[in-house]
Amino acid sequence: MEGLNLDGWLPIRVWQATGQWRVDWCWFGDARLSQPFFGDAVDDALRLPFNQGFRRQTPLSTLGQWQQQRPGLAPSAFIFHASRCGSTLISQMLAQLDDHIVISEAPPLDTLLRSDLPPAERCVALKGLISAYGQRRCGLEQRLVIKLDAWNIGELPLLRECFPDTPWLFVYRDPLEIAVSHLRRPGMHMVPGMIGASVLDDGAPLSNQEDFIARRLGRLLQVGLGHCRAFTGLAVNYSELPGAMAGRLAAFFELDDAQRGRAFASVGQHAKQPGQAFASDSEGKRREASPLLRDRLMHWAQGPYEALELLRP
Repeated sequence: MEGLNLDGWLPIRVWQATGQWRVDWCWFGDARLSQPFFGDAVDDALRLPFNQGFRRQTPLSTLGQWQQQRPGLAPSAFIFHASRCGSTLISQMLAQLDDHIVISEAPPLDTLLRSDLPPAERCVALKGLISAYGQRRCGLEQRLVIKLDAWNIGELPLLRECFPDTPWLFVYRDPLEIAVSHLRRPGMHMVPGMIGASVLDDGAPLSNQEDFIARRLGRLLQVGLGHCRAFTGLAVNYSELPGAMAGRLAAFFELDDAQRGRAFASVGQHAKQPGQAFASDSEGKRREASPLLRDRLMHWAQGPYEALELLRP
């Protein structure tokens, strides 16, 4: 580690080879991470001639050593979500703020959270990884917000062991609207076997797509509900957005009046496709839902959804 300068470099992959955990780094310089997802920012950075000619790989232990020598910002908030429910809108609004670093669904974080590393070693690696993402690369950064993958709600207790004082929220939506979105274009966690073992697994046999998505979504909402109750998470419904970013979410993220104004600069754009105008499709999704999907969602997901609604002020 001595003499290794990682200023401007961010971890983009964590993997295990021949029994050893390694980290792949990419140079971002002072470029802001304004893309909807961390993977989009990585794709852009890898197109730079410098990154095509130079790559860095280090042992996993480098994360902890780098944190000791050059600690970054501690996380100020974690965003958990039920998928297709407005979490990207929240993260993109925060990404408008020059003093915020927003890391959205970074694959290395998911890898470490679901790894088989010993708990103490995993916690050190997680703290080092998030510290690396919290580098002040522009000099203005004051807050670090981390948005996780939907299935990482299962790893929330583990993350809280490493960051017990970091507030967190859980964003969700009417399960009918989430499910139709996944029927149109399934997310990774709605494709059998695609993400590997996760908290969404229930051991039930695969029948049809409607039942599978409804079961997974019901499990996701149920786990989110349990964690909101046990770990004082803030429950946020899609229907509150974007207005809540001028109200209770502004208080949650500690935004002043000027920051609230800048955050709303992105409203009107499609969160996942910033070049396109946003248009609500809630009613269209509800019309599209089949009787079978409605039945399966009523059985698996409606209960935890209504319980989450009772947690909202």
